[in-house]
This record gives sequence, C-alpha cells and structure tokens, in this order.
Amino acid sequence: QVQLVESGGGLVQAGGSLRLSCAASGSIFRIDTMGWYRQAPGKQRELVATITNSGRTSYAGSVKDRFAISRDNAKNTVDLQMNNLKPEDTAVYYCAFRRFALGQYDYWGQGTQVTVSS
Repeated sequence: QVQLVESGGGLVQAGGSLRLSCAASGSIFRIDTMGWYRQAPGKQRELVATITNSGRTSYAGSVKDRFAISRDNAKNTVDLQMNNLKPEDTAVYYCAFRRFALGQYDYWGQGTQVTVSS
C-alpha cells in the first residue's frame, strides 16, 4: 500500500520561507504527475503546483514566482520551496501523486500545516 508523508510545515513570519517535502512509501510502479494542494479554513482545496515526470511545471497564479516545485523520480519525492510567504498562504498543504497524465490523483498525503503570521 502506498503512503505519502509530508514534512516541513510550521509557523513563519510574512516574507519568510519554508520548504515542504513529500515522500512515498510502498510499491509505486509509475507516477506521471506530482502535485501540491492546499486548503485554508472555510475554503475549498485548491491546486498550488504540479510537476510531470518530464519536469514540466505549472503553478497557481497566486504563488507563481514565489513557490518552486521539484521532484526526484528515483526517490519518488516532491518538494515545494515557498518564498516570500504571505498570511493568505496559511493552509494545510497536501501532496498528491497521479499515475497517469490525466484523471484523478491516486495517492494523497495526510497534510502539513503552514501558518504565516503578519
């Protein structure tokens, strides 16, 4: 059974940085897309960033130029470097893996809290 475990969340002041990491355990045959989502209190879960197995990335407009997603295909890990954090970035962040280029994500982490104080 595949499990995703996030780490790196915490409390940071506005303008600061955090790096989230997500590691997979269990048998994974193939992962096309890795992504990070977030959910703030009272809001729907939203897509933050994705990266394909070829390295193509995409970002939500609100985080573009501040966040950077990267992955290690050999280790089945994905990181999210978050710079110039803002209070509106406060949320629970989830990593997710998708085996194919399209469709729903197959695996989800349990989430890690990121809190940005003003």
